[in-house]
Order: sequence, then structure tokens, then C-alpha cells
Amino acid sequence: MPTFSAIEAAAALIYRTLAPTPQIAWPLLAQRCGCDVWVKQENHLPTGAFKVRGGLVYLDWLRRTQPDVPGVIAATRGNHGQSIACAARAQGLPATLVVPHGNSPEKNRAMRAYGATLVEHGRDFAEALAHARTLAAEQGLHFVPSFDDRLVLGVATYALELFRAVPHLDRVYVPIGLGSGICGTLAARDALGLETEIVGVVAAEAPAYALSLAAGHPVSTEAIPDTLADGVACRVPDPDAFARIRAGVSRIVRVTEPEIRAAMRHYFTDTHQVAEGAAALPLAAALQAGERERPSSSDAPRRIALIHSGGNVDADRFAAVLGGE
Repeated sequence: MPTFSAIEAAAALIYRTLAPTPQIAWPLLAQRCGCDVWVKQENHLPTGAFKVRGGLVYLDWLRRTQPDVPGVIAATRGNHGQSIACAARAQGLPATLVVPHGNSPEKNRAMRAYGATLVEHGRDFAEALAHARTLAAEQGLHFVPSFDDRLVLGVATYALELFRAVPHLDRVYVPIGLGSGICGTLAARDALGLETEIVGVVAAEAPAYALSLAAGHPVSTEAIPDTLADGVACRVPDPDAFARIRAGVSRIVRVTEPEIRAAMRHYFTDTHQVAEGAAALPLAAALQAGERERPSSSDAPRRIALIHSGGNVDADRFAAVLGGE
């Protein structure tokens, strides 16, 4: 896990390009959840999602250690791709991104706007990933994984900002895709010596990490995840990410598609923030917890945080969610 000094150094690197994101206590969410609720607004970053922090750290390392690298390639559903495309452009490197067929048109357009070349292949992220590795070998490109120590180091900076700004958090809910975000949150908590409980959240239609935690070892699923939360549509857990998650989280919660849609609506009505499906998972889990988040009359109000990981959802899909579909 990254050390405190390493996370601070990563933050200094990131702040050359980006400003810290806010953490906001929204009163209507507090009423809805029955406790103090803080939201880490990673949707306020230029790419609309948290992953660009890791991309900046990774590409800085790559440029320094492999100055002659001809270009980079990665597999993505969108947010990792925007991160790598943005960071690669800053480093003057061409980026190729492999997305599955039927990927979000708006995320595809955003990646192209950063200058990336898009390749469509496969039915889901796992198949796009395999193709990206093949192309990397054929074309001599540097393959950027979706989980790596440098990515974790970069995204740990959002948790460092949160824990410093909001002391004495009882619990933080974090969505789990391949695992960089929650591993970064765990790293920052441990580096600061805090006892805050970290709860992972997955979509019920993409339960690989929840199944893995229950089994005590990585468990892959065969079915293609059919979930609105495409950013967490993982069916093959990363072994290193799983080991860190298993060691650090209290539990992993599964939330259903109706719960995800309801949380997206609540974010909009209560905060006027747009949440993509993956970003809505923490709120859905907190609401699912119900009375467990409500203090007794003798207790001080509980204080929880939700990681709003991104707001990159296609307009037609979001309109349907707001319309109750």
C-alpha cells in the first residue's frame, strides 16, 4: 500500500494540473439517510471522474522511466480511457483505447476529444481487455492496466483530501470496479492511521468482488454484467486488488438496478449533481443500510461519506432514469 509521503508526493504532482475536488455535506441527503452525509465530488474533475488522478501519476512515471515509449494502449468502458487519454496528451504520447461494442457513445466521444484512437472489440470489458493486450504486443505499445500501484497511488489522493477535510468519519462507501478507487481509499485511511470503516459496493448484476470476499479468493463470473453501472461491470477480479480489499474492508454490499436508479434520481433532486450508475452505488448502499445508519437518541449523529466517482452518463440514459424508467 502507498505510504503517506508517497500519497502526498502524488498529490503535489496532480495539483500541477488539477485542483482538489470538494467534499460537500448535503442537507437533503442527510435527511434521506438519517445521518451526517458528506459527498466526495470527483465528478467535478475535468474528465468527470476520479481516475484521471491515477492516469497523471502513471503517465508521469512512464515518461520518466521509458522516454522513448511510442504510445500507450488501454482497455476501458470510458473513465479509465478518458484518464489515460488526458494524461497521454499532456505527455505528448498517442493513446489507443479499446472499448467493447455498444459502449457509451458520449464516453467514446469524450475520449476521442482528448485525441485518442478508439478500437471497438468484444462484448464486454474482459474481451476488450484481452484484445488490448494483443494489440499492445503487435504494435509495440505500452499497455496501461486498469489496476496498478501507480494508479492506486494517484486515486488515493482523493481520499487524503476527504479524510483531512472531514475528520472523524464513521464510514465511507466506495464503489468497486476493478479496485483502484477502494484500494486508494484504504491506503489513505491506513496511512493516516484512522479507524474509519470502509464499505465496498458492487452492482448485484456484477457481483464478482462480493462473491470473492465471501469465498475468500478471487471468483470470476461467466455472465456478461447487465447493469446501468457500466463503470463497475467487472466479472474477473484483479488478484492484487482483491487481496487489499479483503484485508481492509468491513464488507461488500450489493445493490440492485432499481436501487441504483433511485440513487441517481436522489442525487439529482437532493444535490443537482449528475451521478453515473457507478457513482450512485454508495448512496444506494447507504440507503439500503437504513436503520443501521440512524443513531439512537443517546448517540452522537453518525458521519458517513459517499464517494461520488463520476458523472459521465449518456443524456438519453439519464433522462430515462429521471423519468422513472
